[in-house]
Amino acid sequence: MARPVVSGWPARMKITVVVPVRNEASSIYSLLSGLRQQTRPPDEVIIVDGGSTDATSTIVETEINSTSNLRLIRETKALPGRGRNVGARAAANEWLAFIDAGVAPASDWLEQLERAANAESKPSVVYGSWQPVTDTFFKECAAIAYGYVPSESVDETFIRSRAVFSSLMRREVWEKVSGFSEDLRSAEDLLFIQRIDSAGVHIVYAPKAVVHWSMQPNLWRTFRRFVIYSRHNMRAGLWKHWQASVLMRYFAILLCTAIGFGLTRWWPFVPVVLCLAMLIARALAALLRNRKRYPASAFRNVKRLLVLVPLLATIDAATILGVLAWLVMDGLSLSRSSN
Repeated sequence: MARPVVSGWPARMKITVVVPVRNEASSIYSLLSGLRQQTRPPDEVIIVDGGSTDATSTIVETEINSTSNLRLIRETKALPGRGRNVGARAAANEWLAFIDAGVAPASDWLEQLERAANAESKPSVVYGSWQPVTDTFFKECAAIAYGYVPSESVDETFIRSRAVFSSLMRREVWEKVSGFSEDLRSAEDLLFIQRIDSAGVHIVYAPKAVVHWSMQPNLWRTFRRFVIYSRHNMRAGLWKHWQASVLMRYFAILLCTAIGFGLTRWWPFVPVVLCLAMLIARALAALLRNRKRYPASAFRNVKRLLVLVPLLATIDAATILGVLAWLVMDGLSLSRSSN
């Protein structure tokens, strides 16, 4: 990943790319290859291994033998936040770019981030964009179900929800907000972004700085991932942004069931009908929101609907189980520590 001499390239900044990893043997080579093929190569890449038990470290070490600016730092059981903090602390350069294993950067990802950072307004943080990988029908439906949320529109291009795994910032910003939370398996990036917003630093967007994020490939993998997301979202205190609406929907269904218990002998069917109606309505709404991004025939949308309904039900079940896991596991831990 040594930086080539390019005629006319402005030597305005030096950038360290920080990557936290753990058991990413299936994806780390793809990421390293993507960084090696950047039109604006990174000046330094720091991989922080948080305790992999697979071949992740071996793959990185093989790359180090032929790449002078690639470094590997080993940590024991480091969660993503600690991995990023360790990498940022060890970085040799003023500018830090964050990306994750499991995503693939476009060839001009870092170039686009740098161009935005060199704007006359002198920003301190640049958020790139991300796109879901929809190489199977299930992943296409997953992108419609939970990967559709646009948060900004820049130059008529939607920037999906701001993501740390496609960002560039001055080291002083990371220092100013005290880095990432180190005790969360997920949601540490959301807290970090909130701290940046509260710090009042100048933020710009680079919609063409794209990384490609692979959706979960099936219902079981989606369920497991969302249980983790849900539990740690609760730990981060961000439940109002997600779990609150899910719990309210099902509380309303339980309330209607309780009312139906005294009014009709068909009350056992009330929760089934209401749940199904709610899931179908949400699936239709998701299709409507994505009609321009993922255009399709009526027949294909019917097929999507048949996947979206169980997919949304799976995510809701994982969300509720994650809340229960937080209550039991983290609640007990807090109780023991207080005693």
